Amino acid sequence: MQTNIPNILFCCIFLLFSSAFLQAQELQQNQSIRIEAKKDSLVMVSTLPLAQLVRTQDSILGLFERDTLKQPRQNRMITDVVKYKATDYMRLSNRKKKMYLYNEAQVIYQDMTIDAGYIIIDNERNEVYAYGITDSTGAYIQTPVFTQGGKTVEPDSIRFNFDSERALVYNSRTQEASFNVKGQVTKRENDSVYFMKNVRFTTSEDVDDPDYYFYARKIKFVPDKKIVSGLVNMYIADIPTPLGLPFGYFPLTEERTSGFIIPSFGDSQQGYFLQNGGYYFALSDYADLLAVGDYYTNGSYAMRLESSYTKRYKFRGNFSFRYERQYNSERGFPDFSESSVYNIRWSHSQDAKASPSSRFSASVNLGSSNYYQQSVNQSNTANFLNNTLSSSVSYSKTFESTPGVNFSLTATHSQNTNTGEINMTLPTLQASVDRIYPFAPKGGSKKGIIQNINLQYNLRAENRFNTTDSLFFQPEMFADAVMGAQHSIPLATNFKILKYFSVSASTNFEENWVFKTFERSFDQASNAVVIDTINGFDSYRTYNFNASIGTTLYGRKDFSKDSKIQAIRHVMRPSISYGINPAFDQYYDTYERTSLTDGLTELVEYSRFTGSLYGAPNQNYSSSIGLSISNTLEAKVRDKDSTATEPKKIKLLNNFSLSTSYNLAADSLKLAPISVRGGIPIVQNKLDINFTGNLDPYALNNRNQRIDKLNIANGGSLFRLTNANVSFGYSFSSKDFSDKDDENEDEIDNESKRNGGRPDDLFGKNTDLDGNLYEDEDPFEGKEDNENKKWYNYKIPWDIRLSYTMTYSNQQRQSEITSHSIMFSGDVELSPKWAVGASSGFDLRERGFTYTQLRFQRDLDSWRMSFSWVPFSARRSWNFFIGIKASMLSDIKYEARRQPTRAIGRN
Repeated sequence: MQTNIPNILFCCIFLLFSSAFLQAQELQQNQSIRIEAKKDSLVMVSTLPLAQLVRTQDSILGLFERDTLKQPRQNRMITDVVKYKATDYMRLSNRKKKMYLYNEAQVIYQDMTIDAGYIIIDNERNEVYAYGITDSTGAYIQTPVFTQGGKTVEPDSIRFNFDSERALVYNSRTQEASFNVKGQVTKRENDSVYFMKNVRFTTSEDVDDPDYYFYARKIKFVPDKKIVSGLVNMYIADIPTPLGLPFGYFPLTEERTSGFIIPSFGDSQQGYFLQNGGYYFALSDYADLLAVGDYYTNGSYAMRLESSYTKRYKFRGNFSFRYERQYNSERGFPDFSESSVYNIRWSHSQDAKASPSSRFSASVNLGSSNYYQQSVNQSNTANFLNNTLSSSVSYSKTFESTPGVNFSLTATHSQNTNTGEINMTLPTLQASVDRIYPFAPKGGSKKGIIQNINLQYNLRAENRFNTTDSLFFQPEMFADAVMGAQHSIPLATNFKILKYFSVSASTNFEENWVFKTFERSFDQASNAVVIDTINGFDSYRTYNFNASIGTTLYGRKDFSKDSKIQAIRHVMRPSISYGINPAFDQYYDTYERTSLTDGLTELVEYSRFTGSLYGAPNQNYSSSIGLSISNTLEAKVRDKDSTATEPKKIKLLNNFSLSTSYNLAADSLKLAPISVRGGIPIVQNKLDINFTGNLDPYALNNRNQRIDKLNIANGGSLFRLTNANVSFGYSFSSKDFSDKDDENEDEIDNESKRNGGRPDDLFGKNTDLDGNLYEDEDPFEGKEDNENKKWYNYKIPWDIRLSYTMTYSNQQRQSEITSHSIMFSGDVELSPKWAVGASSGFDLRERGFTYTQLRFQRDLDSWRMSFSWVPFSARRSWNFFIGIKASMLSDIKYEARRQPTRAIGRN
């Protein structure tokens, strides 16, 4: 429509508006028609109630005028204004009592909106019909979009009745929870109930061509609540499978709901099994509970309870208890054995803002020492290779006072899975008073030896148990408990001499309380030492003195600005210390021991505090001087970036230190071995070679014992290298060789290692109970370009982690490498849908591979497939898994595994 409109058209529009105004007065309704001029289009928007639309149409102007026939009054159910618009035209048929809206048409009624290419409004039936239109190429475009109550349905066509608010929808497409639903015919009863015919629903993104779907002949669909179906079959790639049910129930709620867990089945050394079947309890918005179990045809069984809880801005945690009763072979067979293993894990963390002055935390992992070696239903590689289980539960409180007081109560547990030895403190009480500066000025900084004098008070009380796996929490464990308390008051000061030398001096007083001592005597008849346990309170007191002086020296060598190395800087920190530890002979007694061979009697010294919680006090007087020096070597080199204004700093030698001590009070062997440690940076911020070693200046005799003679005076070298260790860890990836623009790409997070695992996957990645190699997240998430459907990477992401260690021992002239190994782990993303990885190592001393794991994972759009394989060793096994990603359909899966051989000991 051109902007220069002829005058005659303005006259017609004026008559139209006048007629419409008179009509509106008679009908006592407000009417407004707005004509908007657009290029090549006429947009008309009406807010006229549908029941009062004018029935006639002018044959010349194509506009509305009042009908000359009196229409019968009808009872209409429309309770609100119907709004409608279209881009190309709006045409009213008086004979058919219909309005036609074409191209980008829209009808709005209350919370219902219909958008389509072509909409017909039937005034007589109070119905609306919506269709798509075809473009010049014949493509079906502008298909209807039906929106109501926040829900959207995208069908091929719609028929909707304003009176009953019912609708018929053809080839509808909608999304509910994780499901995409497509139905051939949908009957809408109201906004909360739909009946559908020939329906497919899937979690695949492409509902028109899904990789799998469930096909139901008839269903009842309640949005946000459920899908109830009749006969339902599962189709994979449009091929029907025998998986079907006479009826189906699919919850659609986004909230957690209670329900049964379908077990997986298979076979193992214990026979055929059903694993991980049980029930999930959605206890509340703050906590849940999972109860599942396993059963094997030879009688073995297992149960597992897991719970997670959280309260925002307060705390969060999880708890797990696992118990397995295992039978090997069959009863009556000579190789029959049985055992029970269990494991308890608890993790609790408190939000830092919940209570700034107090904190409670827990990290518990305890149970049978052989749980991770013998458990049938877990593959926790990190814990299997780790030899220690540890736990800690603590509560701490800070009292805001002057001086401040800190209090903590802790229970700890440490368990060696190889020996079965358990050390536990239940509890450990610690309290301390902040440092007090009695001579400090009220304002300004502290200066000098007097003003820096400070003292503190510390208390540590323990109830310690040392037991074994078989006696854990048995009466014998509590009978052997050892209790005690230690009070300490350190007094210290620091000051400077000649402005460059820092001096510190301290003395420490300790008082130890014990509740059990041990008297010793010699039984001549049995020729053995008899130890009598004396229950009751006892105590002893000790003290010592230490002082040190140190400084920092800087050296710098500058080179030409044109040279690659512009400067070298050497930082040296020497220090000398002196310490006195008195002998506390008053706490030592003697007993007589007679030799059976020669009949001679000798006096043996002992302390009744030997074997108590904090051991016996020092018996030997020592006065020693300590020497140490640390070095750091740095260089300034010309930056490769020509725009850089400053040279780049790199480290050549990192914290290379030497330390030893000289005991002035010793009669012989006064000089301690020299300790050497440091690091050599090879790749800045990526690779440091760390080394440690001990150099002994004394020689050995023919029995390989240290003698009071220097090694060089005995015909040897200046020092003997008694032990040494060299190690490094290095990780690099494709991002190290890519452009800077790629540095912000998302990385696949390593699995969060709990209870002693490695963060670098050198022990392999854990296989979860659902076969998932990546516990924290889907490794393929966000990797695929959904628009272009990339099936390859011209840049293949990869990452590699290396670890090397070598230990040398020569304390008794054995001169052997006691350990020498290299470990590696890597992952390669062959495509956005394929990922492979491996973890292994090689023992250079024993000439064999360490624990090796190969892993593969494939993203199948709606499915996930993984395979992990341990090809050799005692843990030789494999695990294959394929299942649907969506959590609500996680029970639709297939898993097969070969479990490692586990030798089950007798109980």
